[in-house]
Amino acid sequence: MSEKSWHKREEMNTLRYQMNNLFDELINENIPKPVDVENTIKEPAIEIKETELNLIIQAQVPGIEPKDLDIHVTKNTILIAGECHEQKVHNEKIVYHSEFSYGHFQRKVTLPVCVDYKQVKAEIHNGLLTLSLPKARGKKYDAAKLDLTIQERAREILVKQRQHIENVEKNMFKRSHSEIDAASSSNTSST
Repeated sequence: MSEKSWHKREEMNTLRYQMNNLFDELINENIPKPVDVENTIKEPAIEIKETELNLIIQAQVPGIEPKDLDIHVTKNTILIAGECHEQKVHNEKIVYHSEFSYGHFQRKVTLPVCVDYKQVKAEIHNGLLTLSLPKARGKKYDAAKLDLTIQERAREILVKQRQHIENVEKNMFKRSHSEIDAASSSNTSST
Protein backbone atom coordinates (compact mmCIF):
# COMPACT_ATOMS: atom_id res chain seq x y z
CA MET A 1 0.00 0.00 0.00
CA SER A 2 1.40 3.40 -0.90
CA GLU A 3 2.19 5.96 1.77
CA LYS A 4 -0.29 8.42 0.22
CA SER A 5 -3.24 6.02 0.49
CA TRP A 6 -2.18 5.10 4.04
CA HIS A 7 -2.37 8.77 5.10
CA LYS A 8 -5.81 9.18 3.48
CA ARG A 9 -7.08 6.14 5.32
CA GLU A 10 -5.63 7.45 8.58
CA GLU A 11 -7.29 10.83 7.97
CA MET A 12 -10.62 9.11 7.31
CA ASN A 13 -10.31 7.11 10.53
CA THR A 14 -9.54 10.30 12.46
CA LEU A 15 -12.51 12.06 10.88
CA ARG A 16 -14.79 9.09 11.68
CA TYR A 17 -13.60 9.10 15.30
CA GLN A 18 -14.23 12.86 15.61
CA MET A 19 -17.71 12.55 14.10
CA ASN A 20 -18.61 9.67 16.42
CA ASN A 21 -17.49 11.74 19.41
CA LEU A 22 -19.52 14.71 18.18
CA PHE A 23 -22.67 12.60 17.86
CA ASP A 24 -22.09 11.02 21.27
CA GLU A 25 -21.78 14.50 22.82
CA LEU A 26 -24.96 15.69 21.12
CA ILE A 27 -26.94 12.65 22.22
CA ASN A 28 -25.67 12.77 25.80
CA GLU A 29 -26.44 16.46 26.41
CA ASN A 30 -29.66 15.45 28.20
CA ILE A 31 -31.61 18.24 26.57
CA PRO A 32 -35.25 17.20 26.51
CA LYS A 33 -36.77 17.29 23.07
CA PRO A 34 -40.54 17.08 23.43
CA VAL A 35 -42.37 15.45 20.56
CA ASP A 36 -45.82 16.23 19.24
CA VAL A 37 -47.44 12.82 19.40
CA GLU A 38 -50.46 13.96 17.39
CA ASN A 39 -49.38 13.39 13.81
CA THR A 40 -51.02 14.40 10.57
CA ILE A 41 -53.52 12.26 8.68
CA LYS A 42 -51.96 9.01 7.55
CA GLU A 43 -53.07 6.56 4.91
CA PRO A 44 -52.95 2.87 5.78
CA ALA A 45 -50.80 0.76 3.48
CA ILE A 46 -52.94 -1.50 1.31
CA GLU A 47 -52.56 -4.49 -0.96
CA ILE A 48 -55.10 -5.47 -3.63
CA LYS A 49 -55.21 -9.02 -4.97
CA GLU A 50 -57.57 -10.53 -7.50
CA THR A 51 -58.85 -14.08 -7.53
CA GLU A 52 -61.22 -15.62 -10.02
CA LEU A 53 -64.27 -14.56 -8.01
CA ASN A 54 -63.12 -11.81 -5.62
CA LEU A 55 -60.99 -8.78 -5.02
CA ILE A 56 -59.09 -9.14 -1.77
CA ILE A 57 -58.01 -5.90 -0.15
CA GLN A 58 -55.76 -5.90 2.87
CA ALA A 59 -54.98 -2.76 4.86
CA GLN A 60 -52.50 -2.36 7.68
CA VAL A 61 -54.35 -0.87 10.66
CA PRO A 62 -52.23 -1.76 13.71
CA GLY A 63 -53.69 -0.82 17.06
CA ILE A 64 -57.09 0.07 15.60
CA GLU A 65 -60.20 -1.32 17.23
CA PRO A 66 -62.94 -2.51 14.84
CA LYS A 67 -65.33 0.02 16.40
CA ASP A 68 -62.96 2.81 15.27
CA LEU A 69 -63.12 1.78 11.59
CA ASP A 70 -65.53 3.02 8.93
CA ILE A 71 -65.59 1.16 5.62
CA HIS A 72 -67.67 2.40 2.71
CA VAL A 73 -67.84 0.40 -0.53
CA THR A 74 -69.43 1.26 -3.85
CA LYS A 75 -69.27 -0.80 -7.02
CA ASN A 76 -65.91 0.72 -7.98
CA THR A 77 -64.43 2.45 -4.91
CA ILE A 78 -63.65 1.73 -1.31
CA LEU A 79 -63.04 4.18 1.53
CA ILE A 80 -61.33 2.98 4.70
CA ALA A 81 -61.39 5.57 7.47
CA GLY A 82 -60.82 5.44 11.17
CA GLU A 83 -59.12 6.85 14.18
CA CYS A 84 -56.17 5.68 16.24
CA HIS A 85 -56.36 6.84 19.84
CA GLU A 86 -53.25 7.60 21.84
CA GLN A 87 -52.57 5.17 24.67
CA LYS A 88 -52.60 7.30 27.83
CA VAL A 89 -50.10 6.33 30.51
CA HIS A 90 -50.55 8.43 33.64
CA ASN A 91 -46.91 8.42 34.79
CA GLU A 92 -45.43 9.69 31.51
CA LYS A 93 -44.85 13.42 31.25
CA ILE A 94 -42.75 13.98 28.15
CA VAL A 95 -42.37 11.77 25.08
CA TYR A 96 -38.85 12.16 23.72
CA HIS A 97 -39.30 10.15 20.56
CA SER A 98 -42.34 8.68 18.89
CA GLU A 99 -42.98 7.34 15.43
CA PHE A 100 -46.51 6.25 16.26
CA SER A 101 -49.36 7.84 14.36
CA TYR A 102 -52.46 8.99 16.18
CA GLY A 103 -55.59 10.65 14.96
CA HIS A 104 -57.83 10.28 11.96
CA PHE A 105 -56.77 8.39 8.85
CA GLN A 106 -58.42 7.48 5.59
CA ARG A 107 -57.69 5.80 2.29
CA LYS A 108 -59.89 5.90 -0.80
CA VAL A 109 -59.12 3.49 -3.61
CA THR A 110 -60.62 3.11 -7.06
CA LEU A 111 -61.12 -0.59 -7.65
CA PRO A 112 -59.77 -2.23 -10.83
CA VAL A 113 -63.08 -4.07 -11.42
CA CYS A 114 -66.68 -3.54 -10.35
CA VAL A 115 -67.73 -5.41 -7.23
CA ASP A 116 -70.97 -6.50 -5.62
CA TYR A 117 -70.72 -3.98 -2.80
CA LYS A 118 -73.67 -5.50 -0.95
CA GLN A 119 -71.80 -8.80 -0.36
CA VAL A 120 -68.54 -7.55 1.16
CA LYS A 121 -66.97 -9.58 3.97
CA ALA A 122 -64.50 -8.05 6.42
CA GLU A 123 -62.29 -9.29 9.22
CA ILE A 124 -59.49 -7.81 11.25
CA HIS A 125 -56.72 -9.90 12.77
CA ASN A 126 -53.35 -8.81 14.21
CA GLY A 127 -53.67 -5.30 12.79
CA LEU A 128 -54.52 -6.49 9.28
CA LEU A 129 -57.93 -5.63 7.84
CA THR A 130 -58.96 -8.09 5.12
CA LEU A 131 -61.89 -7.31 2.83
CA SER A 132 -63.28 -9.85 0.40
CA LEU A 133 -65.28 -8.14 -2.36
CA PRO A 134 -67.11 -10.43 -4.80
CA LYS A 135 -66.67 -9.31 -8.40
CA ALA A 136 -69.82 -8.13 -10.13
CA ARG A 137 -70.48 -10.84 -12.69
CA GLY A 138 -72.71 -9.40 -15.38
CA LYS A 139 -74.88 -7.68 -12.80
CA LYS A 140 -75.96 -4.15 -13.47
CA TYR A 141 -75.95 -1.82 -10.52
CA ASP A 142 -77.45 1.58 -10.29
CA ALA A 143 -75.02 4.33 -9.49
CA ALA A 144 -74.15 4.24 -5.84
CA LYS A 145 -75.56 7.11 -3.85
CA LEU A 146 -72.78 9.25 -2.42
CA ASP A 147 -72.81 9.64 1.31
CA LEU A 148 -72.04 13.33 1.68
CA THR A 149 -71.88 13.04 5.44
CA ILE A 150 -68.51 11.34 5.01
CA GLN A 151 -67.12 14.34 3.16
CA GLU A 152 -68.58 16.76 5.69
CA ARG A 153 -67.21 14.69 8.57
CA ALA A 154 -63.78 14.58 6.92
CA ARG A 155 -63.88 18.35 6.45
CA GLU A 156 -64.79 18.85 10.13
CA ILE A 157 -61.99 16.52 11.20
CA LEU A 158 -59.49 18.42 9.05
CA VAL A 159 -60.56 21.74 10.58
CA LYS A 160 -60.24 20.28 14.10
CA GLN A 161 -56.81 18.85 13.27
CA ARG A 162 -55.60 22.19 11.90
CA GLN A 163 -56.81 23.92 15.06
CA HIS A 164 -55.13 21.27 17.21
CA ILE A 165 -51.85 21.61 15.31
CA GLU A 166 -51.97 25.40 15.72
CA ASN A 167 -52.55 24.99 19.47
CA VAL A 168 -49.71 22.46 19.77
CA GLU A 169 -47.37 24.79 17.88
CA LYS A 170 -48.33 27.71 20.14
CA ASN A 171 -47.78 25.59 23.26
CA MET A 172 -44.43 24.32 22.00
CA PHE A 173 -43.41 27.90 21.17
CA LYS A 174 -44.40 29.07 24.66
CA ARG A 175 -42.68 26.08 26.28
CA SER A 176 -39.44 26.60 24.36
CA HIS A 177 -39.40 30.30 25.28
CA SER A 178 -40.02 29.54 28.95
CA GLU A 179 -37.22 26.92 28.89
CA ILE A 180 -34.88 29.43 27.24
CA ASP A 181 -35.84 32.07 29.81
CA ALA A 182 -35.30 29.60 32.65
CA ALA A 183 -31.92 28.56 31.24
CA SER A 184 -30.91 32.20 30.78
CA SER A 185 -31.91 33.16 34.31
CA SER A 186 -30.06 30.17 35.80
CA ASN A 187 -26.95 31.08 33.79
CA THR A 188 -27.06 34.72 34.95
CA SER A 189 -27.70 33.76 38.58
CA SER A 190 -24.78 31.31 38.60
CA THR A 191 -22.32 33.93 37.30
